Amino acid sequence: MTTVKNRFLTLGLLTGLGLMASCSDFGDQNINPNAAVTPVTSALLTEAMLGVPPTTATGALLEGIAGRLTTLAPEPRLFVQYWSESQYPENSLYATTFADWNRYYAVTLQDLQTIIDYNTDESTRAYVAQFGSNNNQLATARILKAYVFSVVTDRWGDVPYFNALKKQTQVEYDPQQAIYADLFKELKEASAQFDNGRAFDGDILFAGNATKWKKFANSLRMILALRLTKVDPATGRTEFTAAYNDAAGYISTNADNATIRYTDVNQFRNPDNALFDGRSDYGVSDVLVNKLESLNDPRLPAYATPTSTGDFVGLPYGLTRDLLIDYTNDNPEYALPSAKVLAKTQPSYIITASQMLLAKAEASVLGWISADARTAYNDAIRASWEQWGVYDAAKFTAYIASPNVAPTAGDILAKIGDQRWIALYPNGSEAWTEWRRTGYPNLQPTPYAVNESKQIPRRYGYPNTEPTLNTAAYEAAVGRLSNGDRTSSRVWWDKP
Repeated sequence: MTTVKNRFLTLGLLTGLGLMASCSDFGDQNINPNAAVTPVTSALLTEAMLGVPPTTATGALLEGIAGRLTTLAPEPRLFVQYWSESQYPENSLYATTFADWNRYYAVTLQDLQTIIDYNTDESTRAYVAQFGSNNNQLATARILKAYVFSVVTDRWGDVPYFNALKKQTQVEYDPQQAIYADLFKELKEASAQFDNGRAFDGDILFAGNATKWKKFANSLRMILALRLTKVDPATGRTEFTAAYNDAAGYISTNADNATIRYTDVNQFRNPDNALFDGRSDYGVSDVLVNKLESLNDPRLPAYATPTSTGDFVGLPYGLTRDLLIDYTNDNPEYALPSAKVLAKTQPSYIITASQMLLAKAEASVLGWISADARTAYNDAIRASWEQWGVYDAAKFTAYIASPNVAPTAGDILAKIGDQRWIALYPNGSEAWTEWRRTGYPNLQPTPYAVNESKQIPRRYGYPNTEPTLNTAAYEAAVGRLSNGDRTSSRVWWDKP
């Protein structure tokens, strides 16, 4: 898992949680008369979505809702066996015990909180309204903040939430159940907050389109509601049906997909392009390649590259370094992510129609909504094929009729899970969360696992700075974990 060792970012949690109070008053001697006193909230919004541009042309966008720490994080892609490591297999062997959250709190969440603060403060709200109406800025920032916090809590479990970003020196970890309840509230209230005023500048996700923002919020509510199937199905059903039936709708067509689009300028390129710039530390796993080949799935060439003979050879998952060296010496050609996946301008998919149509199919099977599960399932597959540019009517008809794809009453949830795993690629973060929730697909841990459970990680371990920087809160949160601060402990909604 990614661990930030830079000293500046070691202090990031302190900054992000607002723990660094000013020590003394130096008057105005250090004030630059040419600098902006009030932040440009449109720039903060763009940064919260995209991340901080790297200082070098070879760097990558890390933060934001689509950076290398979120939808394009390599580690979850290893956990769900989208990818295999080709040289240094520590993460594939589950060796890492903790992960850093500084950049979430100190950059993305802090940017969004600053937007909220300046649009609610009576002394600044009139000034920042030049970047969009106060209500539109607040609605947008609250929805994005809910999304980022959903990612953070789903990775670690109990995390600083209610008192985070409030300039407190010690911040308790809030129970994930309470966080979820507030996320539902925030998404509902924020959707209702949009007005007919000026759109929020800097919106590279939906260009200020309030209708699409409301669909995004409803879609996130539906996704989070399904997380509750094993711990609080009554609340899950209530929240899902309310969002599903909301007049604003949800993301049901590819035209409404939530995507971050990149440019061919290196500092603003797709982070995966930077990840493979001069390196090939990952290959597409044999688990994914074999699954797609067994289904005769046309997404395979969109996801992976063939060898010089035209064959698709997945890199074996979870080998030790010695075994990897032996394998790659004997098999120098194996599948890498496709040119499409690694293109500089390839967008990052945050929430897609295929993902939501599969959520609709599952909710129908659960009896939460009145809809035809089989139709929604087939529509989801078609939406995914169209998203990746591989749709062919004849092939699609044959595909959905094949026994390995067509669901029966006894296996429909398993097949929904399998298709969700395929459709979410390369968003390993969401795929890992859905695998933890549902158990689909039936992934097996590497036999060479080095963690204490020898199983695929169920959560991230808390940052290794927390026991000393936030001791009491850390110890209280660890005490609520069934197996302590280990990757084998489960978050609240993750039940066997």
